[in-house]
Amino acid sequence: MRGVFNFLVSLLTGAALTGCSASRAFDTVDVNTFAKIIQESTVQLVDVRSMEEYLEGHIAQAQLIDVTKPGFIQVCEQMLRKDRTVAVYCRSGRRSAMAAGQLAKKGYKVVNLDGGILAWKDAGKPVEK
Repeated sequence: MRGVFNFLVSLLTGAALTGCSASRAFDTVDVNTFAKIIQESTVQLVDVRSMEEYLEGHIAQAQLIDVTKPGFIQVCEQMLRKDRTVAVYCRSGRRSAMAAGQLAKKGYKVVNLDGGILAWKDAGKPVEK
């Protein structure tokens, strides 16, 4: 009986820990939701692509902070406020999801654009150069 009890406790503990680690600390939203969010004056919009990609076209008012550069988090901590939402995007959504995860771990409230700027353009949303 004791063995069964220990097994059940181990099983439940493992399930609880797995459930905690699987949850995301940031939201990934569609283009229309993202567009509404970034209209708020307090939202900090961040393009996490390279300078070359940024210059090819970006969402208006976006700050460039390249997630692939060393010191990404340190730059974010200097430029971004934790009391304001951070909206991130990249080309397709992969790098921005990585950036969102890093920022969320540091205590930022983060929203990630699903599909990145490719989805943004496909939806007919404006970009500037």
